[in-house]
Amino acid sequence: MLIKKFTFNGFQENTYVLSDTKGNCVIVDPGCYDRYEENELIKYIAENKLKVNAVLNTHAHIDHVLGNQFVLSRFPVPFYLHMDDISTLQTIPNYANSYGFDGYKASPAPTVVLKGGENLKFGEIEFKVLHTPGHAPGHVVFYNEKEKVVVNGDVLFKGSFGRVDLPGGSMKVLKKTIFDIMFALPDDTIVLCGHGDDTTIGHEKKTNYINDF
Repeated sequence: MLIKKFTFNGFQENTYVLSDTKGNCVIVDPGCYDRYEENELIKYIAENKLKVNAVLNTHAHIDHVLGNQFVLSRFPVPFYLHMDDISTLQTIPNYANSYGFDGYKASPAPTVVLKGGENLKFGEIEFKVLHTPGHAPGHVVFYNEKEKVVVNGDVLFKGSFGRVDLPGGSMKVLKKTIFDIMFALPDDTIVLCGHGDDTTIGHEKKTNYINDF
């Protein structure tokens, strides 16, 4: 599985394009907002002759879905989101302006509603969907056991973790998610974060300050 990371919008959100050897790909958390960012994403897909199979959202906070409408209008593919974050997605037009995103175009509704526990397959790309609330009620991560990679959105960061002061956030729930679900993954699992650098489960088990709470 080839991993391409883009860092988009004012929140410095990481968007991922994951592709297989046959040119199938999925886009996770399209955060592209302006025309330059949109073109950067499309150029990569075109130059590598990739076929977009799906759009996946780890959760529906504004910085992770800014490009949903653009991407899904360009590529009419299934859109996956957890059931508990649909309301989060629906409220974005009410506050986008306050974050400076006057040009926000509302995301379509998900065509595939996740509950957690699903096994997804796109060409050679396979994910186990793990429901990981705490940062957002419908947050999920996409775990590829074979490749030892987890696309983890805003659950874990390198040395840190997702904020819990937004609607639906809970420190108690997030801590349980991290210790019971994320830290149960193998230590050599690569963690693709929604912001900042990649890390590993083993590194975070030793150094993440979630251990101090």
